[in-house]
Amino acid sequence: MKSTKQNIPNTGKPDAFSNDPRIYLAAERTFLSWIRTGLALMGFGFVVARFGLFLHEFAQNNTTNGEHHAGFSLPVGVVLIGMGILVNVIAAFRHRRYVRAIDAGRFRQSFGSTFAFSIAGLLALIGLVVAIYLLAFFKSHPVMR
Repeated sequence: MKSTKQNIPNTGKPDAFSNDPRIYLAAERTFLSWIRTGLALMGFGFVVARFGLFLHEFAQNNTTNGEHHAGFSLPVGVVLIGMGILVNVIAAFRHRRYVRAIDAGRFRQSFGSTFAFSIAGLLALIGLVVAIYLLAFFKSHPVMR
């Protein structure tokens, strides 16, 4: 019967499996993927904040009664930028923890995916709020139809 890593008891000592460079490279690829995700969040936050300026200018040019629409794309953009920063910081800590666990021979197959699911849930919620906001904005400005 072929022995796998899951069948070997955890002794807390480094073994041949933890010295395999592919394990470290896989951890680094995961880290770089999270960094890319954080940068994308920050870039998207900047775009959302700037889109608010566009909507503000559009509303000023197309209203005759001087109505001022405050909007909320700036706070949403700032939240997205903050989420991007948080993702990058947490990714750095998780990567350091992974490498230390590999070095010590204590690396588990899964450290959990709660972080990934929480980021996905927050992004879905923000997307829903922005979609509702845009529908309300375009409904109140008939020129955009």
